[in-house]
Amino acid sequence: MTKRRWPLAAALCLLGGPGLAEPVAVDLELVIAVDVSYSMEPEELSVQRAGYVEAFRSPKVITALRGGPLGRIAVTYVEWGGKAVQVMPWTLLDDARTAREFAGALERQPLKRIGFTSISNTLAVGRTLFQTSPFRANRRVIDISGDGPNNAGAPAPLARNNTVAQGITIDGLPIMLRSAPDTASIPDLDVYYRECVIGGPGSFLLKVKHIDEFAAAILAKLVIEISGLKVSRQQETKVSPVQYGQSYNCFIGEELQERAIGR
Repeated sequence: MTKRRWPLAAALCLLGGPGLAEPVAVDLELVIAVDVSYSMEPEELSVQRAGYVEAFRSPKVITALRGGPLGRIAVTYVEWGGKAVQVMPWTLLDDARTAREFAGALERQPLKRIGFTSISNTLAVGRTLFQTSPFRANRRVIDISGDGPNNAGAPAPLARNNTVAQGITIDGLPIMLRSAPDTASIPDLDVYYRECVIGGPGSFLLKVKHIDEFAAAILAKLVIEISGLKVSRQQETKVSPVQYGQSYNCFIGEELQERAIGR
């Protein structure tokens, strides 16, 4: 009888979970947090998911994950709106096979939509996922995409500050596809993400302004994060390092929600 080979993450769970097993050292622990709120159109959700699937099949991502000191990373995939749901468990990626298997498993997950937009709740869930991860890394990153400002839960800057204080970096992928903002969106979402959401060592954002840009943006962002490359070396990808300002209104999402309720 053929002996079944269990993935490392699954084997750890069988041994009793992270509390009973020695954490496995990796170069990076990465939480991918993807916006599936109702402001995202079905086509956008499909193209976004396909972008992540194809990225983990890309030789560029394989080269990046094999290029680290240990040659392996741990990744989990979360979909979020007003709440955040872990779609893919913590998974060890250390070669093309494991990356392709992760991509295939993600591709088979059904697409869903979740009401409201709570960046703060998503960051809180990300922090919890790191605490329960069966892996250990010097670099921990939450890669969060979204098409609107926070409008539920605690204010985004509070969640950002709490997350960064734990040594976690937050990178952003603001999705700016609408030519005319609706009642829950803003025209300068990239500025909002820069001032109110992302932070930590090496944090950056990369915006998407057309649906055809999803795949390239996702791939470029993952390569930077997995490789630990400095943003200054990636000018061709149009990424922007974090620079905090003093005057931006980080409560704009909550204000828009209040106005909509009051109508």
